[in-house]
Amino acid sequence: MNYLEALSRRYSVKKFNHQLIPQETLHNILESGKLSASSLGLQPYKILVVESEEMKHKLIPAFYNPSQISTCSHLIVIISKKTIDENYIRGYFSHISEVRDIPIEKLDLFKNSISQHITQKTHDEIFNWAEKQSYIVLANLMYAAAIENIDTCPMEGFRQDLIEEILDINSETEKVTVTLALGYRSEEDHFQHMKKVRKPNEKLFKFI
Repeated sequence: MNYLEALSRRYSVKKFNHQLIPQETLHNILESGKLSASSLGLQPYKILVVESEEMKHKLIPAFYNPSQISTCSHLIVIISKKTIDENYIRGYFSHISEVRDIPIEKLDLFKNSISQHITQKTHDEIFNWAEKQSYIVLANLMYAAAIENIDTCPMEGFRQDLIEEILDINSETEKVTVTLALGYRSEEDHFQHMKKVRKPNEKLFKFI
């Protein structure tokens, strides 16, 4: 199955069949999120992978349409940072130094440039930027899942306060941006038989 066939088969599943995703397949999908493009390379987010039935059950009341949560194999929760401080930037550059085997002092010019860029942004600008990066991750995860023949459903329909309380998220510094249910479609989900509806090319694309 090529990538266009995989994306054509993909739809937002309304009900999964409870079947668990093999660990190797899940690892591949998560690696796609890890390898996602990220502005400045800062990855201003973290990814929670909910796999225990106990935690999924706890999360059901937080969702307006709980069918996916109660039947999926795994639930991915993408959490965006609300702030980027000097400690976070320092840690990022320490990691670059270690991975690329570069003396950290040789990264000072780059580090100072990023620090200056970040400090010039308002709190809201930082958060809006971080959320955009989170949605790039979401797209990568959905695409990789489609290639792996794993079904998905991205979801924003949840009670912010409740999901963050259950997951012990510090709402002062972080926010749950979006979630992604993973698994295998149920035969009872009739949405899989509907034709995919998208704008025709002439209304979507403009060549200039």
